[in-house]
Amino acid sequence: MNSRAALLAIMAAPLMLGACQKTVTTQLPQGSAAYDAIAVAPEVANPSVYSLRAGDRIDVSVFREKDFSAQKVLVDVSGNIALPMLGTIPAAGMTQDELAANIRDRLAASFLRDPRVTVSVETPALLTVSVEGEVEQPGVYEMQPGHTLLSAIAMARSTTDRAKVDQVLVFRTVNGERLGARFDLAMIRAGRAPDPVILPGDVVVVGYSQVRGVFQDFLKTAPLLNIFYRY
Repeated sequence: MNSRAALLAIMAAPLMLGACQKTVTTQLPQGSAAYDAIAVAPEVANPSVYSLRAGDRIDVSVFREKDFSAQKVLVDVSGNIALPMLGTIPAAGMTQDELAANIRDRLAASFLRDPRVTVSVETPALLTVSVEGEVEQPGVYEMQPGHTLLSAIAMARSTTDRAKVDQVLVFRTVNGERLGARFDLAMIRAGRAPDPVILPGDVVVVGYSQVRGVFQDFLKTAPLLNIFYRY
């Protein structure tokens, strides 16, 4: 094979690699409609009262009734807790007072007269966001209230050279309904579009740019195979 044919073959290799790479194609809302698509009520984004969620560990205290009390009870992935004598009880989405009232009613119906019940959060679940796709370090990251899309990307050590920054997807589940939207990270970084607030449990996916990917593959492959010559 002559040098010209070898060069063409090597240049074609990244194209074939790029063709195999999955790209993000979506019909999710974008622009101003994207912000509306994942909008939630202020009380959801910034709740004034804590609602129990999966991963919390709680203490249940029944006054002068150790047999009915329990410590470090886990709210499981289904949103339930398991208590002595009472079995499985829904907990996620309730406030501590609401759950205490529920437990009190169950005890009063079958076991105790006028029980006094308190519920407290012993260890709250971690607030996390998942960042996937073309970022340097995909993963699940602990977050704080008020974190934004740029914050989430920064925790994943920013986007890769292959990232399609106008195809950044955010998925959110609210009351069992899955919401999604597409954002242009370049516009947000330039201050030409708002930086959307990220909520616990959100999933961020950064798309793959086929054009940039092919170019990067070419640059990485070329030096290894000595396709550049001096004349």
